Amino acid sequence: MSIGTFGNIYSDELITATELNRQPGRVLDKALERPVTITRNDQSFALLRREEVTFLVKAATQSKAVFEALTVAFSLLLGKEIGFEHPYGWLSVFDLDDLQDFIKELSEAFRLIDSSTTAWEIIDALIHEWHESAIAITSPELAAAFSAETDEVLLTKPSAHSAV
Repeated sequence: MSIGTFGNIYSDELITATELNRQPGRVLDKALERPVTITRNDQSFALLRREEVTFLVKAATQSKAVFEALTVAFSLLLGKEIGFEHPYGWLSVFDLDDLQDFIKELSEAFRLIDSSTTAWEIIDALIHEWHESAIAITSPELAAAFSAETDEVLLTKPSAHSAV
């Protein structure tokens, strides 16, 4: 399912509450195919399949997260200070080139929303991976491990006689 599917959500069929009461099966059959609007006096109610509502809620929630992450990344590119207390403050550990890469990757993943059923999972994974990278960059333990000098032991060539 894609957001494009809902482009004409309000061009659905209008059903009165009386019609719903008289023919509930027929109305539900219509709602299986496309959204139905049920009217009563001056009120309107949308009848959608549960999967469609779940998708719309997830799309709204995830879109907000993408917008927020991109806003922070662009703000950082413009030199604005973003504190670590901000949900996306971890982006401030990246340099300008990395921020541009993040913006590009996240924007490309977001464009897949209408064509890929796994786009939201891709977006979740992408943000998670960048967040994990930020944690790694700021970790003193990892910095110490990468900068530690180790005593290298050269391997010796195995001899043909030692093979059993």
